[in-house]
Amino acid sequence: MTIMMDKDALNAFLARDFPQVAGQYLVEAVSGSGLTARLRVADDHLRPGGTVSGPSMFALADLAIYCAILARVGPVGLAVTTNASIDFMRKPAAGVDLLAECRVLKLGRVLAVAEALIFSEGQGDPVARCSMTYSIPPKSSEIRGV
Repeated sequence: MTIMMDKDALNAFLARDFPQVAGQYLVEAVSGSGLTARLRVADDHLRPGGTVSGPSMFALADLAIYCAILARVGPVGLAVTTNASIDFMRKPAAGVDLLAECRVLKLGRVLAVAEALIFSEGQGDPVARCSMTYSIPPKSSEIRGV
C-alpha cells in the first residue's frame, strides 16, 4: 500500500488536530504492512486492581487504527469509526506502556477495515485484539460533484 503520511506527519497531525490526547499517544512506525502506536500509560489510565482500563486500551486501538488508515489516505480528519469489536484477553501490566500493532485489511473508497493487537511492552502475548470499520468521507470535489 502507498504511504501518504509517515510517522512524523501523523504525530504532527495528532498534535495539531487532537491536542487533548496527542501527548498520551505516539505513532512509532508506519510501513506498507501496518502501523505501531504507543500509549504512554499513566495513573489516569489505571483501574482498581493495578491494570490498564478497558477504555484506555480501546482508545489506543481506535487511535492506532485511525492513524493506520490516515497513513494511506492522507489527513482526513472527518474519518469516523462505524463499527468496533474488542476482545480483552489478558491483564496488561500497570507500569508498562501499551503498543498497538495495526494492519489495514481493506481500504475502499468509502469504508476501511483494520485490526490491532495490543501488547504490554516487552511481553509476547497480546492483551487485546480489536477490529474496526471506518467511514471515509468523500473528497470535497466529490461532494460538489466536480
